[in-house]
Amino acid sequence: MWFKNLRFFRLHPDWKADNIDEQVASQAFTPGSSQDPVSLGWAPAHDQTDLVHRVQDQLLLTAKSEKKLLPSTVINQIARARAKDKEEEQGYKVGRKQMKELKEDLMVELLPRAFSIERLVSVWIDPENRWLAIDAASAATADEVMGLIAKTFDIFPALPVYTELSPSAAMTGWLADFSLPYPFSIDQDAELRASGESRSVVRYAHHNLDSDEVRNHITDGKQCTRLALTWADKISFLLTDGLELKRLAPTDLLTEQQENDAQDAAQVFDAEFLLMSAELNVLLVELLEALGGEKTAS
Repeated sequence: MWFKNLRFFRLHPDWKADNIDEQVASQAFTPGSSQDPVSLGWAPAHDQTDLVHRVQDQLLLTAKSEKKLLPSTVINQIARARAKDKEEEQGYKVGRKQMKELKEDLMVELLPRAFSIERLVSVWIDPENRWLAIDAASAATADEVMGLIAKTFDIFPALPVYTELSPSAAMTGWLADFSLPYPFSIDQDAELRASGESRSVVRYAHHNLDSDEVRNHITDGKQCTRLALTWADKISFLLTDGLELKRLAPTDLLTEQQENDAQDAAQVFDAEFLLMSAELNVLLVELLEALGGEKTAS
C-alpha cells in the first residue's frame, strides 16, 4: 500500500503511543442511524488487522466515514413542489421561515432512504522519527480526519512543519536555475501564479520546464506554486506551496528493490507499508533540508 498524498506533521514531543489502542478504540467507527447524515471513526486497515496496525515500529490508522448522499437539488425541487401545494392550501405565499421548515422536514423524511458512500483515509504515525501524515487529497478531508484525531487523543499529536525557505520561493528559484539540491530532480509539471491584481495562472503538464518561456514568467513576477519532482529516482510527487506532497508514486527502481517473498495479501500489505514508511522518512528529511532546514518554534 502506498499513500497517494501526504499532508505531514511533527508529533507533539509530549505525545506517547503507550495507550494508543485504548484511545483509538474509544472512537471506533460505528454505522450511523437512519437519521445520521455522517458517521466517522477508526476502522481496521484491512480485515486481518486491529484498529492500530503495527509493522515493526510503524503505526497505521484508518479513518472511516459514511456519508448519506442527499443532493440539495433534490431537496430544493421537492420543497418547491410542496411549497406550491402549501400556498394553495393556505392562500398566501410560503415565506422564508416556512420554506426552511419544509426543507428540514424533507431531510428527516428522506435521510433513511438516501444512498451512503464510504471513504477510508490512512494515517501514518512514526513515533521514533516523529512524523504524522495523512493520505488526503483535499483540505476538507484532512480537516475531517484531524477533527477525529483531536477527539481521540488526550494530547493533540500533530504540530505544523515550517521551513526556513517557503516552498513557493524555493520552487521558483529551482525553476529559474533549473537545478535543486541532490537527490531531487525536476520533472515536467508546474504551476506559476502572479501575485498582482491579475492573479494570472500558467500551468505546464508534460512540458520541458528548462526553457526561456518559463524563466520569462518568473522574471515577470510569477511564483511557482506547484512543481513535479522526483526524489533519488525512487519516488515522484507534486510539491505544493502549502508543503503538501500530491500524486505520490514509487518508481520502478524502488518497486523492483522490494523483496517478493511475501506469502499472502496481508504480508504484501505489511511489506509495502514498511518500505513506504522507511523511504518517506528519508524523503521528508531531505526535502526539509532542500527547503533550508526545519524552522524551530520560537
